[in-house]
Amino acid sequence: MLDIVVVNWNAGNQLKDCIESILSCNSKSISRIVVVDNGSTDGSLALVEGLPGVEVIRTEKNLGFAAACNIGAKAGNAPYILFLNPDTRLEQNSISEPLDFMERRENAEVGVCGIQLLDDSGEITRTCARFPTTGRFVASALGLDRLPGLQRRGVHMRDWDHRVSRKVDHVIGAFYMIRRTVFETLGAFDEVFFVYLEDVDLSYRVNRAGWDSWYLANVRAVHVGGGTSRQVKAKRLFYSVRSRLLYAFKHFPTWQAWWLIVVAGLVEPFIRTGWCIFRRDTAGVRETWSAVYMLLRSMPRIVRGEGRCDP
Repeated sequence: MLDIVVVNWNAGNQLKDCIESILSCNSKSISRIVVVDNGSTDGSLALVEGLPGVEVIRTEKNLGFAAACNIGAKAGNAPYILFLNPDTRLEQNSISEPLDFMERRENAEVGVCGIQLLDDSGEITRTCARFPTTGRFVASALGLDRLPGLQRRGVHMRDWDHRVSRKVDHVIGAFYMIRRTVFETLGAFDEVFFVYLEDVDLSYRVNRAGWDSWYLANVRAVHVGGGTSRQVKAKRLFYSVRSRLLYAFKHFPTWQAWWLIVVAGLVEPFIRTGWCIFRRDTAGVRETWSAVYMLLRSMPRIVRGEGRCDP
């Protein structure tokens, strides 16, 4: 049996489309569908209230993705949990196939499973990632992993076409199926991450505990990508960089974490600004430096490894 947790924050019609796609799977393996609403104000929650099998939990304010996921997980007790983004739409076998895969005896050491995700145009998105290192973070932050011949240097697996099933370091949290025993034993998502990298952090801990993560290319779902974070681009950039630094202070030697602070504060903003100017994106310039300002204000808490909802 499977519990599905969907965290909503002003997802609009995407939330309704997501829930309806779950219901259309007609899977008898679904124990409950839990929608955790992080203080939405767009009326999206009203679109799914009353739908069969849907339980709604209101947090009344935005607690962040990790905290909301943990709340949703505690509402159920099924052997498996699927964390699903509201900007995803499932296909008929999107639940049954990965669940069957996890249940096979030969896959008893698989702790996490993800599936192939398509964008709105039907193209395969490259969603899997390698565990971060200082070098990979720098390459991704500066866009070096987008250059020909350097794609293997970054965190995101852009060098692999995602057309075959394989064991990977990490599958994206947009569709993240995990054994409940693994999730609870490892202490759930680390709520120091408001949004971004909380899934990578969990995948890393899953791996350290001796479990595998698998990507299945024979099962699909649609994932729009970006989701509701598009509404707050400056904050999206701030939280992305903030989570990168929090991850570094948690898992890397301290001197490497400080090196990443130098890159994030003194190098990355100017490179982003240069690209924005090249594209004549004046809004992007403002958003970049707004994110830098928020990052500087939050730096003492980042260095101490403390979480906070607002910059």
